[in-house]
Amino acid sequence: MRKLFLSHTTEFVLFAVILAMSIVLAFMTDRFFTLGNVFDLLNISAVNIIFAVGLLVVLISGGIDISFAVAASIVQYVTALALERIGGGGWVSGFLIAAGIGIVLGVINAFLIHRFRIISIVATIATFNVYFGLLMFFTKGVSIYNLPDWLTSRVIIYEREMADGSWAEITLPVVVMAVCTLATWFFITRTTTGRQLYAFGDNPEGARRFGINIGAVQFIAFGWLGLMAGIAGLMQAHYAQEVVPNALYGRELDVLAAVVLGGARLGGGKGSVLGCVLGVLLVSITQNGLNLMGVSPFAFKMIVGAIILVAITLSSARIGNLVPVFATRKSTGDRPADRGEN
Repeated sequence: MRKLFLSHTTEFVLFAVILAMSIVLAFMTDRFFTLGNVFDLLNISAVNIIFAVGLLVVLISGGIDISFAVAASIVQYVTALALERIGGGGWVSGFLIAAGIGIVLGVINAFLIHRFRIISIVATIATFNVYFGLLMFFTKGVSIYNLPDWLTSRVIIYEREMADGSWAEITLPVVVMAVCTLATWFFITRTTTGRQLYAFGDNPEGARRFGINIGAVQFIAFGWLGLMAGIAGLMQAHYAQEVVPNALYGRELDVLAAVVLGGARLGGGKGSVLGCVLGVLLVSITQNGLNLMGVSPFAFKMIVGAIILVAITLSSARIGNLVPVFATRKSTGDRPADRGEN
């Protein structure tokens, strides 16, 4: 048990914080612990969790991407136009188109980073602005409301009537989120490529010496995030029943804060799917609790800012803990790992 706790300290701490916060909110508002509110939390958090597990893969590989939310916005719009051109399509064609566009946008980031040796955060700041500028230029900010019936019809997986006559529902995005979460967990923990992502993020120079294909690692990591962004964009369109060009704009920082808070290390080599999901849920529960208590939404932005600060501080502390290890290696003749971008 002690070994399990030490290897998953972040996850246990996050779970304890979520539990304590939930107990406090249960006393402060009578709606928090209702089944309807719990299901609403899952439905609302689904898109962010899909984003988060994709971003986790990039962070593990030592990169960072802040363009994924805007990429998902492009996916929504282009997918809606493509479906209109083919007469409406269905869920299979919708997922294939959205996933394909998302992967292409992710691969563009990987190409810029690998081919031109641009630091990932700089490259994705650039593509963030390019993607969003192109989207707003061509769409002129006009939303799409005429979507296929299959996309706008709410798919309810489970529902239950409450005592007050309202319905508690689990919808399709939650199931898709669960599939994406499990797929990411399997990918990074049970495949050779996943182990290579950890190795490259932890020690790029060592990974090179072992013959790991650096370009392939970067393309796979950013491609996976692109795939998740594409799926998340489609699920957002399904949940909102419309496509709004700037609907996802600004989510990138919330998701990044949640993933780093969940244990992913800025600098690479560390992170878990469970911690990532718990980080997103902590942020969502915080927002939900503030809303139920009638606190101004501007206060939530301040709290997210504080969460980002705490998350980055903790991540820096984790990196700082590695300094003695590297110092020891240096004293014995080994060079410290080069943490630079490739």
